[in-house]
Amino acid sequence: MTPVPPTDRVADDIWRAATPRVVTALVRRSGDFDRAEEATQEALLAASVQWPRDGVPDDPKAWLVRVASRRLVDAWRSDTARLRREADDAARLPADAHVAAAADASVAEGDPEGDVIAAASGDDDTLTLLLLCCHPALTPPAQIALTLRAVGGLTTAEIARAFLVPEATMAQRISRAKARIRDEGARFEIPSAADLPARMSAVLHVLYLVFTEGHTATSGEHLHRVDLTAEAIRLARVARRLLPDDGEVAGLLALMLLTEARRPARLDAQGRLVLLAEQDRTRWDHAAIAEGVALVEDALTRTALGPYQVQAAIAAVHDEAATAADTDWPQVLALYDVLEQLTPSPVVALNRAVALAMVQGPAEGLRVVDALATDRRLARHHRLHAVRAHLLETAGDTDAAREEYALASRLATSIPEQDHLRRKAESL
Repeated sequence: MTPVPPTDRVADDIWRAATPRVVTALVRRSGDFDRAEEATQEALLAASVQWPRDGVPDDPKAWLVRVASRRLVDAWRSDTARLRREADDAARLPADAHVAAAADASVAEGDPEGDVIAAASGDDDTLTLLLLCCHPALTPPAQIALTLRAVGGLTTAEIARAFLVPEATMAQRISRAKARIRDEGARFEIPSAADLPARMSAVLHVLYLVFTEGHTATSGEHLHRVDLTAEAIRLARVARRLLPDDGEVAGLLALMLLTEARRPARLDAQGRLVLLAEQDRTRWDHAAIAEGVALVEDALTRTALGPYQVQAAIAAVHDEAATAADTDWPQVLALYDVLEQLTPSPVVALNRAVALAMVQGPAEGLRVVDALATDRRLARHHRLHAVRAHLLETAGDTDAAREEYALASRLATSIPEQDHLRRKAESL
């Protein structure tokens, strides 16, 4: 054991990295998603008590799998005892007892946690857990929320912010989703070839949200969470290998690569946020840009058009411009027009307003933004006020821009974004 108590940040990082692996290991072992996550939660609770006292284990994941496995065995034993007391058919008791004893032995002997982790560490296993969370019996919002919780390792509060709903509402949604999977008797296995494409739609949405949270964290002192962006890209590559002819899988992977390529230039030497127009483009990852551009160009020429491909095309226009002044804004606006037809939403409309302002002037962009202010999903979102502030500043209305920047700063939950917006307000 490492004789250093874990900090909150260390514990949080371990939670995010280990939780999906532990849940996957236990689901593969037991076939019971709900019970596997409960056992994982109990193991994390035990860690919160023991690690501050004894130090972080040399292999935190193995420790969590071992403890969670024991909790799972305890649950099996409890069920076996209950069945022994209540069941009318005594002939079933030896078989149940044998299952519990075998499970107990697999934890008590040898190095079981290593075997469990090895069995659950493959790409296909992680994708299988994703697909399990995206069971067709669940509604799309429930699929996405459950997957973010179980595979992405996001907290319920973070998922609630991503969906713009109260945390209590999201907690109920996740709880109902787990119960529905249990009631449906879903198994830990890849769906049939006929069912796989439909299930992948929800998986792609999940990966998009996980990546978005990693690219710009909704809260906390760090702008990026590289663990989430890296995991989203890794899983998108897994999906690409399984469905090489799916244009939207390729489009999403391209979008991630083209967006992540700019990360090295998004913070200055003092750790402050740098907007796209002001970034040092020599610091961008040009190998990732080349891969992303190739992916989206190939998808656009041979597959059905989808929103991820369009978003990737927009990112490619930005990434291929040598300077901000070289950006082909009319093309960006045209692509947003297409995207708005495919997936109309207030967020798409807000992003389109920026492109519209670059092509037709800030007054046109403000007209769209002011109309969006009546949308309850955006009215108190810092992004709406940040865009409005930028357009007002561009139009020369510095007093109104300063007020909007200050309001956006107060509404933002990410500390780097708060600081950036506050500095903008102060500069005016």
